[in-house]
Amino acid sequence: MVRRVAVIGAGVGGLVSVKCCLEEGLEPICFESSEDIGGVWRYTDSTDESRVHVYRSVITNTSKEMSCFSDFPYPEDFPSYLPHSLVLEYFRMYAQHFDLLQHIRFQTTVLSVRKRPDFSTSGQWEVVTETGGVRESHIFDAVMVCTGHYQEPYLPLASFPGIESRFKGQHLHSREYRDVQAFRGKRVLVVGIGNTGGDLSVELSRVAAKVFLSTRSNTWVISRVSDHGFPCDMVGTTRFNHFLDWLLPSALTRRIRFRKFNSWFNHTNYGLASSKSSKFKMIINEELPFCLLSGTVVLKPNVKEFTENSAVFEDGTTEENIDVVLFATGYNFSFPFLEESVRSIIDDNRSLYKYIFPPQLEKPTLAIIGLIQLTGSIMVGSEMQARWVTGVFAGWNKLPPPSRMMADVLKRKPPVKRNPSERENLKTSFISYTDEIAACAGVKPSVLRLLLTDPQLALAIFFGPCSPYQFRLVGRGKWSGARDAILTQWQRTLKPLRTRVVDDNSDGSPGWRWMCLLALPAALTAGFLFSKYPQPGWSPWAGPQL
Repeated sequence: MVRRVAVIGAGVGGLVSVKCCLEEGLEPICFESSEDIGGVWRYTDSTDESRVHVYRSVITNTSKEMSCFSDFPYPEDFPSYLPHSLVLEYFRMYAQHFDLLQHIRFQTTVLSVRKRPDFSTSGQWEVVTETGGVRESHIFDAVMVCTGHYQEPYLPLASFPGIESRFKGQHLHSREYRDVQAFRGKRVLVVGIGNTGGDLSVELSRVAAKVFLSTRSNTWVISRVSDHGFPCDMVGTTRFNHFLDWLLPSALTRRIRFRKFNSWFNHTNYGLASSKSSKFKMIINEELPFCLLSGTVVLKPNVKEFTENSAVFEDGTTEENIDVVLFATGYNFSFPFLEESVRSIIDDNRSLYKYIFPPQLEKPTLAIIGLIQLTGSIMVGSEMQARWVTGVFAGWNKLPPPSRMMADVLKRKPPVKRNPSERENLKTSFISYTDEIAACAGVKPSVLRLLLTDPQLALAIFFGPCSPYQFRLVGRGKWSGARDAILTQWQRTLKPLRTRVVDDNSDGSPGWRWMCLLALPAALTAGFLFSKYPQPGWSPWAGPQL
């Protein structure tokens, strides 16, 4: 029987894990190596290489209504997209409201997590920690690893001949970036066009002599601001869109998707992406198209090699006098504290059952929280994982036999191991994944049942944003404020914009209500089909998350 639970890390995953443990009557102890909560969202000017955190100017890619904890909305006066300081303030409010800090041991490093000799029967772990030079050994019934996937910089220098042997300029990983001051007046090459690469290219273009952005990927650029000025994830991440993606042929949904992306600007003209390509990525960035249009950022193909002061690209072109190469190439995850027998079976998140449990263990008392990248908020996904996991530990939720878990894992993993240089993409559909874990936890809402008992709420759930409050309507952890939070989410989105009110006699709400009434048959049909058939694994309307 699980009672004492070790939680490693006090970032997003750690905070929700502690809260969920307490709600299930478990006894969590959270170990945090730094002096504060927040994980990567706690920005400091420190160059401490042991910590990964956001850069000074970062703004969230997911809106507040789509990335809050499911029973704790952001304050209504917070803007829809948040700087790191407000995200951290929200975490502090959450920790204080649910009295989580007393369960966290700060400045305590976890050195090792090993199975007890009787693990096959007890499922217990020995956890060795160090605080102020003093080591301590603990026995826990279960362990929740909440260190996320932003851990070790991925710096593929071997793929760029000459960067170490010939290039005389400076090269660094984006983890070392703080602000633009060190790049003023310099010619900078940014390698990698993920969200970070796009953000840093735009920011550097304001002070650098020239910025070059190198990419080998087809990339579609999306704005945070969508139809009628609402956040793009609130407009796009809906169960209705998810249903259409499942219902329509993939070729048609891809065509619709590319047409929508190109309605903002033609990505082929900008050298970013072609609608003929089936392999692509999406990033969130409102300013990059203008920087490309104004020439302050120049897009380049993949780098072939470096000389003493220049970069030679695969198309044969060369850019001279490069001062700095900034690698925005992402991160690898690692769990150095886990014993080798456990660490060796975690190749990537697909090695885990539902991206959480190592299926080879005799007892399911180890859970990896937050080793996911969703097409929506990782905060919501991590909370859902923690709710299910603590329900398993408490005995409310049951896992299938190890053989079935292994079969599920093998079904998700490719049969042949890919080239190590092609890093695995951890990205998963937000709605598909959260629904899957919610169903395991017994907290997934039924649109069909709600249509019969609360049609207004059912329509808001199906046609409106798939916000986290939906997963507090039923089951364990049900929150009495969930219904109201869903029906008032648009008002909270508009509230921080009402700093200057203008007269507008038009009122679109009656039209919206008529549209919902006309759509009632579609919602009924979708609810029936979703209850009978499996759902897709990717939602083209959902935006990526930082």
